[in-house]
Amino acid sequence: MSENKKQTSKKVAHLAAETLHDPKASAIKKSLAASALSQSHTTKQTSAELEHKASEVLHSNKYSEETKTLAASVLAQSNKERKLK
Repeated sequence: MSENKKQTSKKVAHLAAETLHDPKASAIKKSLAASALSQSHTTKQTSAELEHKASEVLHSNKYSEETKTLAASVLAQSNKERKLK
């Protein structure tokens, strides 16, 4: 498996931290935020399951721009060689 060396930016990490402290944030937004934050200052990669969820968020009109920003960050840190079944 190839290694993805991309990391969450400071701006997105800040958004992720704010999201995790927001009691009104949706479960999917918090899940994306947790993943983005866990990939800050590390070489961790996005799981296949979260990759799929993030892709669905980006293709939907029902999510906010903040949620889509988190989804995009999570997808940018996915394993490019992974094939979805």
